[in-house]
Amino acid sequence: MKSGRSLVSLAQELERQLQSKKDLVVPSPMVRHDTDDRGRTRLIVEETGGPVNYGVTPLARRQLADKLRIPYAYFERMREEQPVLLDRNVNTWLQSEDDRRMLRTLDGHVRAVLSDRYRRLDNFDLAESVLPILRQLPEVRFESVELTETRMYLKCITPRLKVEMAPGDVVQAGVVISNSEVGQGTLSVQPLLYRLVCRNGLIAADRSLRKTHVGRALAGEDDGVMVYQDDTLQADDKAFFLKVRDVVQAAVSETTFLQAAQKMQKTLNIPLRGDPVKTVEVLAQRYTLNDAERSGVLRHLIAEGQLSGYGLVNAVTHYSQEVEDYDRATEFEVLGGKLIELSAHEWKGLAEAA
Repeated sequence: MKSGRSLVSLAQELERQLQSKKDLVVPSPMVRHDTDDRGRTRLIVEETGGPVNYGVTPLARRQLADKLRIPYAYFERMREEQPVLLDRNVNTWLQSEDDRRMLRTLDGHVRAVLSDRYRRLDNFDLAESVLPILRQLPEVRFESVELTETRMYLKCITPRLKVEMAPGDVVQAGVVISNSEVGQGTLSVQPLLYRLVCRNGLIAADRSLRKTHVGRALAGEDDGVMVYQDDTLQADDKAFFLKVRDVVQAAVSETTFLQAAQKMQKTLNIPLRGDPVKTVEVLAQRYTLNDAERSGVLRHLIAEGQLSGYGLVNAVTHYSQEVEDYDRATEFEVLGGKLIELSAHEWKGLAEAA
């Protein structure tokens, strides 16, 4: 499992962001787009005290292009080669629409351009609610926590629940909680299997909690800009976060853990009869791995010398530790969970590739 930051560092950054972030629900005509001669973009919002300038993150640029139905590749070409044309395009569409947008800002930059139906489930509130719950798990160990530009992750292990896959090969129970404040996924709580021998993490494909960020449209009393401050955000979701406790406990229950562990154990009996190189090529095509990722998975599969479904699962999750981007590394842990859910027919396509 890829290492993250310390709990102290996470808490400090969440506290800092709490003081710096601001959410606005803005009628499109009250927003103007501006690009300088170096390709840097900003959004100018007509707020109550006058126009306020915000920088725009790459993710927010992509979301803005999507909302205005401008192909992103064309959006970026205009930004780099024809900034005046980009501003004319964006501002024409903004001025012609009646929609209201939610702009999520942090440190003076728009970090997300979302629908006014977007329901805020914020990382600070989530951490404040679930960390005390997680600390109550038997002998809990926070194996990896991280806060990326798009998501927060809390990955915990409770070593009391464990299964020996093979002599000396022990898997422990855990749970992973993740959330995105910028429209890049649901709030989710999922079981985690942790393999001691190589510190691999596998996120089981359990849908015990997947809370989408969609709610009712946020209607204003007038056509102005609505600003949502932190106390509003905290109160809005407090009741929901109270429900997370039962879901966390279920995710690390003996029943849930044993079900996932048994699915993983069954892959020990799936021999890779075909060419390992072809097996990994099929895997890469099926799950969209790039060349470097494909090579990394193959290297781990060969190095561990276990040409079975179990070996392939562990090659995938072990490779995640080498992936620089934490979000992408977590996707490899999720991929491990997808593999143990494959049907016999689906495994045959991988195991007998030639």
